[in-house]
Amino acid sequence: MITVEPLRSHDECAEAVRLQRLIWGFDDVELLPVRLFVVAVKIGGQAFGAYDAGRMVGFCLALPGLKAGGEFYLHSHMLGVIDEYRNRGVGRLLKLRQREDALARGIALMEWTFDPLELKNAYFNLERLGVIVRRYVRNQYGTTTSPLHGGLPTDRCVAEWWMSSPRVTEVLAGRAVRPEVRERIEVPAGIGELRKQDLKQARAIQEDIGERFERCFDRGLAVVGFTMSAQAGVYLLGEPPL
Repeated sequence: MITVEPLRSHDECAEAVRLQRLIWGFDDVELLPVRLFVVAVKIGGQAFGAYDAGRMVGFCLALPGLKAGGEFYLHSHMLGVIDEYRNRGVGRLLKLRQREDALARGIALMEWTFDPLELKNAYFNLERLGVIVRRYVRNQYGTTTSPLHGGLPTDRCVAEWWMSSPRVTEVLAGRAVRPEVRERIEVPAGIGELRKQDLKQARAIQEDIGERFERCFDRGLAVVGFTMSAQAGVYLLGEPPL
């Protein structure tokens, strides 16, 4: 049984740092240090570990944020699961624990960024958690040392998780939510292999979808769903459900 527990000790935080290196392959300079985990919790953030029989197999870290106008929210900066535990629901357990803690403290919104070229992650965020997306950020973190990023600019979608909204409540209960679709943005299903074999073509696809996202967001549309087939992952855009 996988359990999710707060990270309390320096040793537990150090294990999360070790998992960063294992999951992403970052150089040391890009690892989030133990002291950031410690500070995050002390100032109103979150740090949780997922454990199997006492072994940490995943973790997440969120930092407190403040919107213009004084709205307090959480920015979920990092969530990772080791290879052998992927596709076993560990990421969802971590997100649900974050939600439980946030709602208990009266926090309505959590945000994080994700790579729109990572199609399984997009499906998880949109269809399993119920996020919406209204912002696209170019090269958010610069070009990193992680092999998972494939040498591409770190363009990111910003996920908004309105944790007590009707949309999220329905999605978490397993009921599909399908607002009216106004636009579709397709990403080839083979984009992962292109990143390894043809970086120039992968970059062209990244640039094209980035421009399409920005045009849709300028029109006031939001990403409200996602579908996958053998050929492509498709972002579904419509009116924001808020």
